Amino acid sequence: MEFEILSKPSYSLLELRLNAGEEVLAETGAMIYMKGVELKTEAKGGFLGGLKRIVSGESFFVNRFVAVENDAVLGLAPPYQGDIIHIPLNGVVYAQSGAFLASTPNVEIDTKWKGAKGFFAGEGLILMKIVGSGDLFLSSFGGIIEVNVEDKFVVDTGHIVAFEDSLDFNVKRVGGLKATLLSGEGLVAEFRGEGRLWVQTRSISDFVGWLSSLLPKRD
Repeated sequence: MEFEILSKPSYSLLELRLNAGEEVLAETGAMIYMKGVELKTEAKGGFLGGLKRIVSGESFFVNRFVAVENDAVLGLAPPYQGDIIHIPLNGVVYAQSGAFLASTPNVEIDTKWKGAKGFFAGEGLILMKIVGSGDLFLSSFGGIIEVNVEDKFVVDTGHIVAFEDSLDFNVKRVGGLKATLLSGEGLVAEFRGEGRLWVQTRSISDFVGWLSSLLPKRD
């Protein structure tokens, strides 16, 4: 399998070139175009293509695409504008619930893991546990920056894309209640340890809030 990420970072699209028999799992609705590829919905191994999965209390669906000829092409993109990254996975990565875009079949989402949640004022962090060895593609709203954490690093929960399992974290409120309200900040995740962390440059919730502020107010 070969891949290229086009139109980075604002309108990224993942283009995969497959040989006959190669497979890719992808989020439903992510397919933009394909040639020499068939969509399969039957179960395969521990990962059910096209069937309902439960991840951190949310419904989760994937489709399985199989190349039926050499030099097949598959184009995938998330539903929102933003970036795509490739992670050569060999172990465990935790990702925000909406970040999964695609993977090779030997990468699985652990549906028995119940996720991690930290809530304050209606905000929170919900994660999925992704395990295996293969190619993993994640997407974000905004560009993606990779951070090598060596001791301590603090990130707004709305900007977390993924992190390696060598990192520990706890979710907490920024400062006191007054400081939180005045600063416009809410919850942060404080990471400790050594490992890679991926953050996104924009937050969907902040973007929605900004759009709402522009709407005309009714009397």
